[in-house]
Amino acid sequence: MADGPVIQRASERALRHGFGLAEVLQVAAGARKQTEVPIILFSYFNPLLQFGIEKLVDEAAAAGIDGILVTDLTPEEAGEFADTLRPHKLDLIFLVAPTSTDERLQMIAERASGFIYAVSRAGVTGARAEMSAEAEALVKRVRRFSDLPIAVGFGISKPEHVADVWRYADAAVVGSAIVAEIEQAQVPAEAVARVGRFARELIS
Repeated sequence: MADGPVIQRASERALRHGFGLAEVLQVAAGARKQTEVPIILFSYFNPLLQFGIEKLVDEAAAAGIDGILVTDLTPEEAGEFADTLRPHKLDLIFLVAPTSTDERLQMIAERASGFIYAVSRAGVTGARAEMSAEAEALVKRVRRFSDLPIAVGFGISKPEHVADVWRYADAAVVGSAIVAEIEQAQVPAEAVARVGRFARELIS
């Protein structure tokens, strides 16, 4: 529902190669052995339901996952899921958008843990030439209701975007631009090299 063409094509490639949630958790477990950087599982709710919620939280915790962000699970409907995550010390990350009312921001702030993901603009994912001024205004509004770190995503694809977001937020989320680098690679080793180089450029 929120994915632009780059992420849609990545999902199609995953389906063609039989790469699903179990494989994602295996990759996360391997990464956890090499880094203490927090890992967030980012998904729609349907794949998690198909996998099985109890199985998911057990395996996610065992893999070293720190939190889960479910893009289409609204706070009003997330109570049971949040209760399942809590004993495993898994954070539940919520999205906020420029269109969110102050009342909704306050409600989300009361239910969120880990950090809050601020969507920089309306629309689907994908790299953009310029960042939206709406993002900074949204972060300022969220800070009235929460002391949690705030990450800004959607459209971030250049070093200047990251630098701009870091002026007013705690993290910049880069998705489509990294997936595009993977898409252009001919072999897995090249994908790793491309993503590493791109990530270093983003924070230079």
